Amino acid sequence: MLDPRRVLTFREVAVLGSFSRAGESLSLTQSAVSQQIAALERQIGTRLLVRGGGGLELTLAGERLLAHADVVSERLRLADRQLTEIAEEEHRALRVGAFPSALATIVPAALTALLRDQRDLRATVEEGRQEELPAGVRAGRLHVAVCFQDAAVPRREHDGLRRHDLGEEPMVVVLPSRHRLTRRRAIDLADLAHEPWTAPSHDGLVVRACRAAGFEPRIAFLASDPLAIRAVVAAGLAVTLTSRLLAGELQGVHTVPLQGEPARRALYALLPDAGARPIDQAMLRELQAAAAASVRTG
Repeated sequence: MLDPRRVLTFREVAVLGSFSRAGESLSLTQSAVSQQIAALERQIGTRLLVRGGGGLELTLAGERLLAHADVVSERLRLADRQLTEIAEEEHRALRVGAFPSALATIVPAALTALLRDQRDLRATVEEGRQEELPAGVRAGRLHVAVCFQDAAVPRREHDGLRRHDLGEEPMVVVLPSRHRLTRRRAIDLADLAHEPWTAPSHDGLVVRACRAAGFEPRIAFLASDPLAIRAVVAAGLAVTLTSRLLAGELQGVHTVPLQGEPARRALYALLPDAGARPIDQAMLRELQAAAAASVRTG
């Protein structure tokens, strides 16, 4: 088995591009670093680093080992953070990350319920993008993350994390209060083909739903903040889709169900696949309860 200390020393050299800088970072002499790399190469049976015109360069074996070394380093940082928090359990920290509409709905509801029984809990919450939230949990910066995905696409899993489903919710149309279609009980999405749209991205759930209805939406306003989206629609500048969960929080606009089988999004929470604390599990239970209550009352 490879010596993890030598692997991490190799990673430091590869990242910093220098034996001497790696030695400074690791509080080792340059000679000690060189000896560890040489011993690692002997054990593997091939070169990991060569000197090129621009300094140190990775061989094919070096590139492969670096990918594994990054994973080892990441998991050790997570373990260090988790163990530190166990030693400082009296601080009772809980760090939660979520996408914007979850921050406006189920996250506050879950935290309020949790804090009733955990009055000494120090909870912090931050907004994050879908691609950032899993990395935050994986690195130990977040204890719990709330994410979503289009329910129509293959289930998304995240390496090193455990996914806990919170439920699915349908999307509804959001219209200006004086829009020509507000009197309808349900809307065919194709009826909005010539409207300007607001959406969080050019290729997300909103756009995919429009394409499935047979048209390419004209995205006039690119925004993910619920307040910004509400303001744009309320001003009569665009239409959009939003989750049923969030629809009740948007004042000054009109929401209408979609005809047929509407687009749906799946909500889920992410926790580490190892080392999750009892308080993290308690937050998960409250998120599940808040999501279930929103589905019942939505």
